Amino acid sequence: MSTKRKFKPFGYHLLVGGLALAMIYPILWMVASSLKPNDEIFSRAYSLIPSTLAFENYKTGWQGFAGTSFGTFFKNSFIIAVISTLGAVVSSALVAYGFGRTNFFGKNFWFACVMMTMMLPHDVTMIPQYVMFAKLEWLNSFKPVIVPQFFAVPFFVFLILQFIRSIPHELDEAAKMDGCNKYMIFFRVIVPLIVPALVTSTIFSFYWRWDDFFAPLLYLNKPELYPVSLALKNFLDAESLSNWGGMFAMSTLSLLPIVIVFFIFQKYIVEGISTSGLKG
Repeated sequence: MSTKRKFKPFGYHLLVGGLALAMIYPILWMVASSLKPNDEIFSRAYSLIPSTLAFENYKTGWQGFAGTSFGTFFKNSFIIAVISTLGAVVSSALVAYGFGRTNFFGKNFWFACVMMTMMLPHDVTMIPQYVMFAKLEWLNSFKPVIVPQFFAVPFFVFLILQFIRSIPHELDEAAKMDGCNKYMIFFRVIVPLIVPALVTSTIFSFYWRWDDFFAPLLYLNKPELYPVSLALKNFLDAESLSNWGGMFAMSTLSLLPIVIVFFIFQKYIVEGISTSGLKG
């Protein structure tokens, strides 16, 4: 093998490794800063190795602010993320099944409307939604954050629909001959074959809801209702002297659920974003 051919794989791995390091460096810096004393976080920002391990940052950070600990904020985030994800995935799967296996008047028109909502900026719907939720007296509750997810997410509808379209209609006919109705076909035939799309939708939905900052900021005004994303912002406003170490410590902990969910379900991600719902 020539020297050029030997160098090519080495150069490729060196480039990819450098890009990976550049992407993960902010996370490494945050984790390192969570273990540094406050006066060292920015004075020795270049170093990822703390001179002294300040584990008390996690203790002081967990105490939270306004008499509310971060245990409450994590609980709120889990309530919002889990229930919203369940509603988004189930409703999107049902809507996708309707578009993929049911013929009704204006089907293409309504599907186009669903897809066009993906292009609407959030700023367009923000004020009407706020007015509507205010009239429903839902402000300062989880309802404005959770309930809209039970009316399907267009991206998930599109993703799941691609899987359903690739499933042969002969399977539906065979199920009908066995006495299955539309709902039984959905749960017994379709759902087992679209698991990769459902899991991918679950991962994205959980991540988006866990990381959502603007909706809680808009609808929640009580500290005891804050999720982690909003609590981290207010963490620095709670005292005249900002506890950067505590904030970085809680930021590090807030990443753990996302990382755990990703590594558990990562094998489904590639399958989920493909359009091959059924493999021979």
